[in-house]
Amino acid sequence: MQPLRIKTISEFHRLRGLSKPEHPLISVINVADIKRGNDGEPTNFVFDFYSISLKRNCSSKFKYGQQQYDFDEGTMFFISPNQIFGVEHDKGQTAKQSGWMLLIHPDFLWNTSLAKKIKQYEYFDYSVHEALFLSEKEETIIANVMQNIQQEYHSNIDKFSQSVIIAQLELLLTYSERFYQRQFITRKISNHQILNRLEEMLNEYFKSDDLIKKGLPTVQYIAETLNVSPNYLSGLLKVLTGQSTQQHIHDILIKKAKEKLSTTNLSVSEIAYELGFEHPQSFSKLFKAKTNFSPLAFRQSFN
Repeated sequence: MQPLRIKTISEFHRLRGLSKPEHPLISVINVADIKRGNDGEPTNFVFDFYSISLKRNCSSKFKYGQQQYDFDEGTMFFISPNQIFGVEHDKGQTAKQSGWMLLIHPDFLWNTSLAKKIKQYEYFDYSVHEALFLSEKEETIIANVMQNIQQEYHSNIDKFSQSVIIAQLELLLTYSERFYQRQFITRKISNHQILNRLEEMLNEYFKSDDLIKKGLPTVQYIAETLNVSPNYLSGLLKVLTGQSTQQHIHDILIKKAKEKLSTTNLSVSEIAYELGFEHPQSFSKLFKAKTNFSPLAFRQSFN
């Protein structure tokens, strides 16, 4: 079934049984006021605007979420224009959902500092994979900023209104970035499980014929195998190991190279081939950059 494309914030309001938005390009919605869709309604959607949601008692399943989430706190997630996402409602849900939803049309950001900057916030990429879990204190902070935005466009619109709202939006996004970094630290068990799975996957990959047939695994391939987004994986590894995913791959590669150089009589070209390099020069360049030794000099240090 084709996803339902919602082009305007006014259209979203109509679809969800809400009154006409006070501003056509930005809207803060109380989640409790949203009318749930009918059973026959499409479950996949595409918005032509940004959506930032903070929801409680949310038992619906979102197709962007590929991990098992076990947090009871408020859940926050971010959707960019033109992203396909799916919703599967729990028919047995009894608790009333609550929270806030902020919709921002890209036209509202035109000629402001956020027009380009908003695309640099990585958690809009995460929206296909990872939600942000908030403590009660963090949830209050986010809800207050959303309500400040609502209050501003409720007031008489003047030449300062857009600047005030943009400043509040930037504050909201900065808080969200801070809370994402906190999530990497507080979700230690889940994060270390991902790290363990990464190590196991890379070790198996380096042992198999895939290295020769396909070359070095890409960050995209690893992220898809682990069911997380590339940016989330690199952000997580930065916090846990101080390295990006690419650096992590190279570290394991260098360990394998050192092992082969010190325990076998294979030539540098043969080792480069076994490690997935088409050109031995590329292997030698990477090895020297990582160790300050050429492969031959490293081997000779053992003699």
